[in-house]
Amino acid sequence: IALEVFAYRIKKYIGAYAAAMGGLDALVFTGGIGENDDQARAMALEGLEFLGIRLDPERNRETAGGKEGPISTPDSKVQVWVIPTNEELVIARDTVKLVRGLKP
Repeated sequence: IALEVFAYRIKKYIGAYAAAMGGLDALVFTGGIGENDDQARAMALEGLEFLGIRLDPERNRETAGGKEGPISTPDSKVQVWVIPTNEELVIARDTVKLVRGLKP
């Protein structure tokens, strides 16, 4: 049930931001779960076809484990990507900037 609640919350945020921005051009999954859990991504995107999102299940599975790539179908109006990030490196760089007195 935890995964269902998680996916539902992501879906709500996608819908809210799509409404606020007047639509979507692209959607990116990144970070721990976004990069590594193809099931969570599929659950979060389920039912969002009305926004122009078409998930390619095979591409979605192929990017599990943090591989970069598109997971939407070629004819999807909204491109959906998995893009790995190194959160620890970003935090470390921001910390160095703060220590040096620069804005992160």
